[in-house]
Amino acid sequence: MQYLCAKFYFMMTFDALGLEAKLVQATDALGFKNPTPIQEKAIPVLLAGTKDLVGLAQTGTGKTAAFGLPLLQLVDAKQKYPQALVVCPTRELCLQIVNEIEQFKQFIPGMYVVAVYGGASIGQQIRELKRGVQIVVATPGRLIDLIERKAVNLEQIQYVVLDEADEMLNMGFQEDIEFILQNTPNRESTWLFSATMPPEIRRVSKRYMKEPVEITVGKMNTANKNIDHQYYVTSAQHRYQTLKRLIDFNPGIYGIIFTRTKADAQEIAEKLTREGYDIDALHGDLTQQQRDKVMGEFREKTLQLLIATDVAARGIDVQGITHVINYELPDDVEVYTHRSGRTGRAGKTGVCMSIVHIRELGKMRQIQNIVQVPFHKLEIPGGKDVCRKQFYHFMDKLLQTDISHGDYETYVPMLEEKFAEISKEEVLKRVAAMEFDRFLKYYENAEDLNVREIRRERGERTGERSRFGDRDQRDGGRTRRDTRGREFGGNGEYTRLFVNLGTKDGFYKASFLQFILDMSDLRKDVLGRIDMKEMNSWIEIDKSAARQMISSIDGKNYRGRRIRMNEADSRR
Repeated sequence: MQYLCAKFYFMMTFDALGLEAKLVQATDALGFKNPTPIQEKAIPVLLAGTKDLVGLAQTGTGKTAAFGLPLLQLVDAKQKYPQALVVCPTRELCLQIVNEIEQFKQFIPGMYVVAVYGGASIGQQIRELKRGVQIVVATPGRLIDLIERKAVNLEQIQYVVLDEADEMLNMGFQEDIEFILQNTPNRESTWLFSATMPPEIRRVSKRYMKEPVEITVGKMNTANKNIDHQYYVTSAQHRYQTLKRLIDFNPGIYGIIFTRTKADAQEIAEKLTREGYDIDALHGDLTQQQRDKVMGEFREKTLQLLIATDVAARGIDVQGITHVINYELPDDVEVYTHRSGRTGRAGKTGVCMSIVHIRELGKMRQIQNIVQVPFHKLEIPGGKDVCRKQFYHFMDKLLQTDISHGDYETYVPMLEEKFAEISKEEVLKRVAAMEFDRFLKYYENAEDLNVREIRRERGERTGERSRFGDRDQRDGGRTRRDTRGREFGGNGEYTRLFVNLGTKDGFYKASFLQFILDMSDLRKDVLGRIDMKEMNSWIEIDKSAARQMISSIDGKNYRGRRIRMNEADSRR
């Protein structure tokens, strides 16, 4: 493989990349003057006739244009059959890619692109395919459905693009991807774009690609330098209050809050909604119609906040997100990078805030060391700090209010007469009271949510050491450990469950953990060790929660296969 590293970025223009005039005209019309590093590196290589390519760059760096512009130049608009196929993990990303390609092809007559994805009318998608298209953008499940119905012919596909390949594998689409590649036998080129390069992607590239050129923009797993990474240390019972305090301290926030499970997402969304926040949840229990409604309201900024699980948020790309909040830290650094990458896009700055328990400080340091950007430990704002910040925000809004529209002059004499006996200071106080009465009462005697220095040091000596394996914590003479082999401090008695799912089903440990927690609505602290094999897995779980997990998962279907889960023999 060749390795090309984008160490320096010069102000190159799109017309210098070898693009034809109509595509340069489109980029100019869209206001794109200078390509991003991944576009600058990938476009000339692909236009030069490169057969296979692996492009590694973080989410939000312009990968769609990096493959979309070359595709539009290479496919033949005169031929009305599918010549290029783009496969991506989610409906949202599918629609986003089509929208961008539609804009890039605005000056190319006869060029058609269609999106095929689940949750929409398959009949309508089949009709669009029959009209004649050159580029198909698809999610794996719907594309396979169309292949099996013989509703799409991929035999003349020349170019296959796998976008967000790491997310597709994390979501269990490995077999689907291989099936799709096997059904494009005459493809000339395979282009794989990904934010990370896990072993599964390396295996796919070795099996289906021949000496691919590899382009890497930035270091793997490193975080966006435009993002301010912050963390706040609190106790476990104050996690929700800390979340509220951070939201209130950032009155202009437009962001995503990440939770581990769909139960947490729904519960927190309901609590915040009852308290007057513009928020909704996005998780696996929503129908496609409900999901579309939530995402539509979030994109239109009717919702200020979206709370989501990692699985439900796959492929979401919304511009202008100011903050990402980790309600809890994820288990994997790659997941942290994906979460934080939702903000700080297109050259803008963003903030990623993490709420951290004292026993998670070691994990916080591990993430910081791997993503190689500074993390800032900040104090959780006090009640008076929150009120002051809200008050300044309100004053700014008041001063910026547009009064040029409307016949306000008509009412000025009436207002002057009404307030003639009241001083300006009194009017301002009354306005402030109307706006801030709720805040002032709520935060009047607000407690300090920070874990003080002496407690944190003690936590690092005791709680953190026991959690990360420096000291045994025993229960009935037995060391208990969590899903990563670290010690586990629960009080119940364990049993082991067998389940007929393993790495062959596309799971890795973190995605499997997310899957079983989402299916059962249980919390992670009931679990002990998880041992994954190729075909099966064994789960250590508190006996009091075992029946709930079995009843929630046993007999369900996963990708057409019936799941079997039962109590296993304690012997290995």
